[in-house]
Amino acid sequence: MMYINMLSKAHTVKGQGVLSAHDEQVRLVKDYLYNSCFVMENGGVLGEVNHYHTINLEYFFHALWAKARGKARVGYVHFLPETLENSIRLPGWMRKVFYWYVIRFYQEMDELVVVNPYFIGELRKYGISKEKVTYIPNFVSARDFYPEREKRKNERFTVLCAGQLQKRKGVLEAVQLARELPEIRFLWAGNFAFGKISEGYEEIKEAVENPPENMEFLGLVERKEMRKLYQEADMFFLPSYEELFPMTILEAWSCHTPVLVRRLPIYQNVLFDFAETGENREEFKEKIKSWANDSQALLKAAEASRQGSLYYSEERVASLWKEFYTVAKRHHYVYNNSQYKKQMGDRIHGIHY
Repeated sequence: MMYINMLSKAHTVKGQGVLSAHDEQVRLVKDYLYNSCFVMENGGVLGEVNHYHTINLEYFFHALWAKARGKARVGYVHFLPETLENSIRLPGWMRKVFYWYVIRFYQEMDELVVVNPYFIGELRKYGISKEKVTYIPNFVSARDFYPEREKRKNERFTVLCAGQLQKRKGVLEAVQLARELPEIRFLWAGNFAFGKISEGYEEIKEAVENPPENMEFLGLVERKEMRKLYQEADMFFLPSYEELFPMTILEAWSCHTPVLVRRLPIYQNVLFDFAETGENREEFKEKIKSWANDSQALLKAAEASRQGSLYYSEERVASLWKEFYTVAKRHHYVYNNSQYKKQMGDRIHGIHY
């Protein structure tokens, strides 16, 4: 039996994807690996594998303690300095120190897990070897997110958007689209998770307080209530400029709701087969109008979402975690052997580089 200590402070900021990803991953390990793994959450003792879901300073010192005791340390990479640049506003000196700390935390880990293979290359720019990094995608449980048997017909074609109210999420572009498409209903679920230090706070706050007639800002929506929104909406739209692998897309797929996203290089290997894309507001507008007026095109997009939910099934992801943890536990024994590591790495990464 392998003892895994899951360490996270994601619950301190509600409405962020890190929290959803943490909850899903912990539940997955408990449900599927109970025969081989015993999971502690924020345990006061060291695990054979210590999995850090967030980078709190106390966890950095915990990792040093684990290293001194010869225990394996796994870090989850949910962001890099460049992805934080357009999320929060910090004074120059504080930003410099914090960004240094982010990379230092990752460097301290024995193994890193990324939810998007794009980040393997980005981490190499910071001197972190790709042999230290494993790609395991996010997923959502079909028990929590599933399609409605008979999708209700809205009075107006409804576009659902979700995410923190930050400039990088494309909130202002969604507002402009709502103004240009008065016949379409727009919803945005999410709040200012980081308060006034959220990038674009004043401008977005003004838009939230004075939205177009056909757009409604719902504020923070509890995750269990999000399923109803995905089921009721005709499509899900995420105009973000920067992302890793949003949990909201996985949730929409699991509800078989058509998905439209910005055409970002980071999405290339993870979702372009299962979502429609657009480069700018004009392309988004044309796609939304097309789906609103063509039921067959909308059905085809819904089928793509269904295929996406099958590809990122929890059974498949569970098998990746099981093998990964087995390798991580052996880190201080045989995993340093380069030939063995390459053999195992090729099996669990799923993608060859």
